[in-house]
Amino acid sequence: MIIGVVKCEGYIYESHSLKQKRSVVKSVLERARNRLNVACAEVDHQDVWQRTELAFVSVSNDKVQVEKTLQKALNLVDQNDQIERATTEYEWL
Repeated sequence: MIIGVVKCEGYIYESHSLKQKRSVVKSVLERARNRLNVACAEVDHQDVWQRTELAFVSVSNDKVQVEKTLQKALNLVDQNDQIERATTEYEWL
């Protein structure tokens, strides 16, 4: 069994409140859960207006499949015009 985790730091420059930030983050996370069936959450910077760290997790018997799924999750982040992805880290268990 392969467990893949990808963490990405993001910036939401147009956010001027936690409410606006949470709206953007919630949109990205819901889309990932519904389309890709991955576990995901905001794991850091919850109390900062313009910064976030998101984590996506996928499990499979095939590492290539896990990589593809995690890349699709990152593509969902990149497709959202309101968030800019910065640092990205992969972990394999």
